[in-house]
Amino acid sequence: MGIQVMLASGSPRRRELLDQIGIRYRVQTADVDESAQAGETPEALVLRLARAKAQAVWDDTDRTLPVLGADTLGVVDGILLVKPDGFESARAMLKRMSGRMHEVLTAVALCSSQGTRVRLNRSRVWFRELAEAEILAYWAQGEPRDKAGAYAVQGLGAVFVERLEGSYSGVMGLPLFETAQLLATAGIFPLPPAQP
Repeated sequence: MGIQVMLASGSPRRRELLDQIGIRYRVQTADVDESAQAGETPEALVLRLARAKAQAVWDDTDRTLPVLGADTLGVVDGILLVKPDGFESARAMLKRMSGRMHEVLTAVALCSSQGTRVRLNRSRVWFRELAEAEILAYWAQGEPRDKAGAYAVQGLGAVFVERLEGSYSGVMGLPLFETAQLLATAGIFPLPPAQP
């Protein structure tokens, strides 16, 4: 069987998650301005960006394959946890999350000939208390540099996570429950039908 869906993301984690559920895809990244609009809530932003990424690739292809787009944001105290622009911003985010809960919002969108559908996953992550020395060591290790929220739940950053409520795959960047629901609407099923 050939390619089933276009993935509008260059994220290795999203590719790994689609591989996990046996979906065959081709990557085509979308060039989308990810700036928040005035007064836009984190939920509205992540939904808009997932839809915009999928739509941009859909508009740039021959529209024979559905296009999957996604976006992930962390939020604590109403502040967006974006990719750090250096050690000080990573340190500030990790200290803000230390010893408390933050939310991770991941939206996934599917553009197809049937229109565009979007789903939102909301997960809550509790960090243990982080010492200044381990924040410095974690930064020096390199993992936080290109990660939203300055940590990777699927990497070394997992040692900071005391508890997680919601979707582990959603925190990674592609909630598989919602993704499978969307793919099913386009006739792409990650699992074969059950035998009687």
